[in-house]
Amino acid sequence: MPGLIRGVARTAAIAGTATAVSNRVSRRQANKWAEQDGPQYANPRADLANQTQAAAAPPVEAAPAAAPDPIAQLKELGELHQSGVLTDEEFAAQKAKILNG
Repeated sequence: MPGLIRGVARTAAIAGTATAVSNRVSRRQANKWAEQDGPQYANPRADLANQTQAAAAPPVEAAPAAAPDPIAQLKELGELHQSGVLTDEEFAAQKAKILNG
């Protein structure tokens, strides 16, 4: 029985040491990456806090789109008609839509 306990204690000590070394290597590697790549790997908890704050912030409303310039639209429409992309009927319908719009 004493040999069994000694074996279990030895295994526990080896496993604990391996875990500690592994954790230390992981921390060193993360710090090395943080120095090389900047804030990408710096502090995941800070990143999580920033994401939480961003999620809590009210959404920013987009500014309404500016009304398209009817002169520019008519010029583009005329070019399409002259190049044969639009038929006479399509050109007239789109022109009326722009002018009435």
